[in-house]
This record gives sequence, structure tokens and C-alpha cells, in this order.
Amino acid sequence: MVAVSGQDALAQDFVGFAVQSGVLRFGDFKTKAGRLSPYFFNAGLFDDGAKLGRLAQFYAQRILSSGIEFDMLFGPAYKGIPLAAAVAIELARLGRNVPYAYNRKEAKDHGEGGTLVGAPVRGKVLIVDDVMSAGTAARESIALIQAAGATPHAVAIALDRQEKATENGQDVAWSAVQYVRERLQLSVCSIATLADLLHYLSSHSKEELGQHHDRVLAYRDRYGAG
Repeated sequence: MVAVSGQDALAQDFVGFAVQSGVLRFGDFKTKAGRLSPYFFNAGLFDDGAKLGRLAQFYAQRILSSGIEFDMLFGPAYKGIPLAAAVAIELARLGRNVPYAYNRKEAKDHGEGGTLVGAPVRGKVLIVDDVMSAGTAARESIALIQAAGATPHAVAIALDRQEKATENGQDVAWSAVQYVRERLQLSVCSIATLADLLHYLSSHSKEELGQHHDRVLAYRDRYGAG
């Protein structure tokens, strides 16, 4: 299935799942950029086996349908670690068994040592993370992967907020995802986007959930990228 913003069935199912799981919430939330956002996505709240397993299904379906080529998965510490592991399990269940690795925040000086754990980092690497705020985590992962002699090839995320990134406290014209695609030359696939969230809210306009649509739309109009 190819993603079509606002009308993608997989994305709509995912947004509904995130809302029902309490992972996607509405209210007033301050972002890292200092913006007051009417919604908040916290992937750390996919915090039991059932939710993590369902999340992995969404990732695996989106990754396989994207057509992105990859030889292994990489999970950036910390949230990317359980994500990469869960997605590797789901991909294997679907017939695509690939190795995975992840990094430590601090190098280990005993045992196997180093900062990388898991399978040897080789070939085309797909980075699995939750969201992309500024592309910082992607740059750190790229450096680790390249240092291991492999090729950072793509990134899979749960939600693309589609909003302007910031540099030195100032808004810039591009989003973090656009930066990673255009400046770092990596493919990016997301399970859902802000456009998908808006479509979901508009389709629930007659329910209490629909009341959040206009605030989210106003936020996109102010901070949306491209």
C-alpha cells in the first residue's frame, strides 16, 4: 500500500490506534521548539506487549509497502531499541527475516565493549525511530552506521509532524523529515502524517474528538512546512 496523505487506510487505522491507546493526546503541550501544540504524540506509552506488537505491525506493513531496500534495522537509543526489536520480530513473522542492531549512549569498556549491540552493522541500514523533531538523532545514527562501514539508507518513523524545524531558536522553511530527505539523502517513510491526523479528526467531526480539528489545523497553518 502506498501512502496517500489524508486518505491512507493504514494511516487512519494507526491514528485511531494511537488515540485509543492514549499515545496521541489533545490539549496544550509545549514542544522542544517552545511551541504550544494542541496535540502530543508519546510513543513511550506503547507500553505493554499488545500495544507494542500492534505498533510493530503498522511499522512492518508501512516499511514493506514503501519499497525501500534494506539489509538490516538499526534502533537509536533509547526509544528506537524496542522499536527495532519489535519490528524485526514482525518482519520475520511476515517472511522477511533481517538482523538488527542498536547503540548504547555510553561505550562499554568490558565484555564485548563498544557502543553497538546486536548484529554486525552491514549493508543498507534502515533506522527505526518514533518521531523526528530536528534530525539530530538521525545524524547521530548516520555517523555510527558509517563508522561501522555500512550505508545509512532510510528512516522509518511513526508520525511525521510536517512542521518547520528550528535552528538556533529560529524557524526554518523545511521540516526535519524534509531535511533528512534532501540534505542527508535518506529515504523516509512514516506510518502517518499530520495531514492524516487532520483527516481522521475531520471524519470524526460529529464526535467529541472532532472538536480538536480546528486547533490542529490552525497549528499546521502557522508552523506547517512546505
